[in-house]
Amino acid sequence: MVTGRTDPYEVAARVTDPELPTVTLADLGVLRDVRTEAGTVVVEITPTYTGCPAMGVMRADLLHALHRAGFDDVDVRTVLSPAWTTDWISDEGRRKLAATGIAPPGRAPVRPAGPVPLQLGPTTRTASCPLCGSADTEEISEFGATACKALRRCRTCREPFEHVKEI
Repeated sequence: MVTGRTDPYEVAARVTDPELPTVTLADLGVLRDVRTEAGTVVVEITPTYTGCPAMGVMRADLLHALHRAGFDDVDVRTVLSPAWTTDWISDEGRRKLAATGIAPPGRAPVRPAGPVPLQLGPTTRTASCPLCGSADTEEISEFGATACKALRRCRTCREPFEHVKEI
């Protein structure tokens, strides 16, 4: 491992999400911890949802970035508890999402203790248009390009946009 001025957290915090490349893993709250244990840089990440297909790419991108920065021994670990929530997205991350035309999530619903009950039926999510700011939007599909986003359309400017769903 390189010693000196390079901070492994700063390196890891600059790694972007493979599905949202304008937002870093730190912005999304996916980057949970970066520390050194017995000469090894240990990075902990939490998926936005179980089975997220981008986890392998996130892990590889973190390894490459830290190796390029001179850290030879790196261990990227997946941490599932507590489960990720959209409330972990930073204000900067929310700003970056909106700037790229993706509506950031609102506040996450309060989670009950224990297993999360399955809710069937229509959703009641709302999102303002990231392009014109109108609150008059409609959900076109509960799933967008990724399972964590919904596809919506603005009734004012008629433009479609994605919305990161509150989790």
